[in-house]
Parts: sequence; C-alpha cells; structure tokens
Amino acid sequence: MKRRQILTAGAVATTLAVAAPAAAAAPGGVPGNGQAKPPGLAKKDNLAFAAGSTLKIGCAVAGGGHHTSQPYPDPFTADEPYRELLAAEFTSLSAENQMKWDHMRPARDEYNFVDSDAIMEFAEANGQVVRGHTLMWHNQNPAWLTEGGFSPEELRAILKEHIETVVGRYAGRMQQWDVVNEIFDDSAILRTEGNIWIRELGTEIIADAFRWAHAADPEALLFFNDYNVDGINPKSDAYYALIQELLADGVPVHGFSTQGHLSIRYGFPGDLADNLQRFADLGLQTAITELDVRMDVVEGEEPTEAQLAQQAEYYRRVTEAALSVEGCSSLTLWGVLDRYSWVPGTFPGEGAATVLWDDYSRKPAYYAVQDALAEASGRAGHPALRR
Repeated sequence: MKRRQILTAGAVATTLAVAAPAAAAAPGGVPGNGQAKPPGLAKKDNLAFAAGSTLKIGCAVAGGGHHTSQPYPDPFTADEPYRELLAAEFTSLSAENQMKWDHMRPARDEYNFVDSDAIMEFAEANGQVVRGHTLMWHNQNPAWLTEGGFSPEELRAILKEHIETVVGRYAGRMQQWDVVNEIFDDSAILRTEGNIWIRELGTEIIADAFRWAHAADPEALLFFNDYNVDGINPKSDAYYALIQELLADGVPVHGFSTQGHLSIRYGFPGDLADNLQRFADLGLQTAITELDVRMDVVEGEEPTEAQLAQQAEYYRRVTEAALSVEGCSSLTLWGVLDRYSWVPGTFPGEGAATVLWDDYSRKPAYYAVQDALAEASGRAGHPALRR
C-alpha cells in the first residue's frame, strides 16, 4: 500500500506559538485560559471538523478502572460538559475500562452491560463509531476467573462464551475490536505465564479468539493491540512474525494497533510510520489507539513552556504518521482532560498527558493535532479554525 501524501508546513511554528496557556492560570490555580465553556462546541473549531473524512479521531470514555477510587462521580454519566466535549470533538469513542472483564463480568454468570450500552447509545446518537476494548487480556480480570481453579476445558468455554456474548451484543454496530491485547511482555516474549488464557490453553487460543469474534460479528475489524510497539523493535517484530503466521493459516486478523503511550522523557519513535506501513503492506488496517504524552511534573507545579512544546511536537508527529499510512483509519486519544487521566496514578511524578487543561482550554498539543488533521483534510486556513 502507498503512503498518503500530506502537507504539514508550519505545524511546528504553530505548535510553539501557542504555548501561552502554561503561563496563565484560571480560577482555582488551574492552568488555562479560564474559559468556562469548552471552546469550539458551537462551531466547527474542533478536532472532528479538522479531521474531516481522512480518519476517525477518537477518545477513550473515562470510567471504571482507577476512576472508581477517585473523589468524583463517574465522568461519563455525571459530567455534562465532558459529555458535550466528547460529542463535539470526536468521531470515534473507546471504552477506557467499561468493556474490560473486571467491569463487565462481576460474576461468571453475570454481565454488566449498563456502561458499555450507554457508550454505544451515546455514540450512535452523535454519529460516532465505537472501538471495543478488550476481549482477551492478562490484566484487569476478575478474581472469580483468576482464582476459580477452572480446568482448561472450562476456561476455553468461558472465553468462547464471553466473546460470543459481548461481540454478538454489538454485532453490526462496532467498528473495531481489540481482540487480543498485550500478549508480549517488554522483552518481546509471549506471556506464557502471566496470561491466564495462554498459560492454560496454549498459543492456539489466540487464533481461536479471532475466529470466535469474527463469527460473532463478521463486519467488525479485529485487531492486535499493544504498547511499546510504536517503532520497529523486537516487540513489534514479534507481532509482525506472529501475524504473518496467522494470516497464512486463514485466521481473520484485520488490524494491528499501537497504543501510543509516550513520554517526553524518552526520544520520539521516529520510525512509527515505517512500522505502521509494514503492517499495512500485509493487507492490514492499522490504528493508534491510546495516545497520550506524559511529562515530569512536580506536584503543585505546572509544566514549562518547553515541556508543552515538546509534548505538542510528539502529538503532531504521531498524528502525521497516522495520516501518512494508507489504511490507518483511526487515531484515538487516551483521555482528553488531565483530571481523568490514568497517568498520575500509574506513573508517579508524571502527568499533564492530555491535550486539554482541566478548565477545558487547549494546550499546544491540541493545536498540534488539529493543525496536522486540517493540513491532511484540506481544511487548513478554514475560517472555523482561525485563532
């Protein structure tokens, strides 16, 4: 497949020029421009308009997971400005935690579809597509599953029933599914011990998961998804080899996605586009599914303008890489407001990873994404995007 040709002249200059929010402070000490109303809700000045039809620009819907231990109500159901923002800015939604096993399966014979149904209904009401996340993972599994002492035959039946039930419930309505998530560790070794499914059922369960999902919804695109596979490295090489084997065996693998959890502590994966392209050349869809860019932030202090500029540069380069690869049709931000981000709780001393301040004003990173999308869609310079 050929790379898309995109024009990005001036994106860096624009990114650097809008670093001012770091120096301003809204009421309560929150950085930003202090606007009470999220900008762009009543106009076309948003990411969705900038993207046009070039790709789906998405966001993870906050809820479940770490949010249940935070001193605020469920964001998706209780924060109306946040819901308005999701509807206005994005054309795709992902469940951050609401479709994971520990949230959806409180007991072996019980499914909790309340939150996942609400996301699907919200998306359909706002003309958005949905990415399902995730069906088979080593993490966030309920205790009844991991401590149940099930035989291999029982585990296989449990997973098959789960995939058929969950995928089948949203058949014809789900654009993409992360079927198999994070099966290689940081050393590019298959998780034969840490993943209950692979440990108890063998590597063939990977192919079975894809086959079951495809049978339950032949229209959905089925993905492998992982972190630290942004560039060409041993871990992404492992996926590249595995996927070729599965495709040769007729397994319905449709896509490969890199999550894109980045930090300005580390260098940017400059071969991101090349990595996506080699998977596209296998005939796969590709996607960036969980993009955030964290930075070192001392508690009680604000990021510097230099940090914000570097963060914006990373966001811009990821967006441009996605836009440059034919068949990369989805770019998802893993959160949009810092107060709902998973980063501070997972990476102590790091934060400010999203594209908006908590008062909904825009960081340089927001404009970096918006500008790159607008350049690719031909909407750069549109009156609605003038600042």
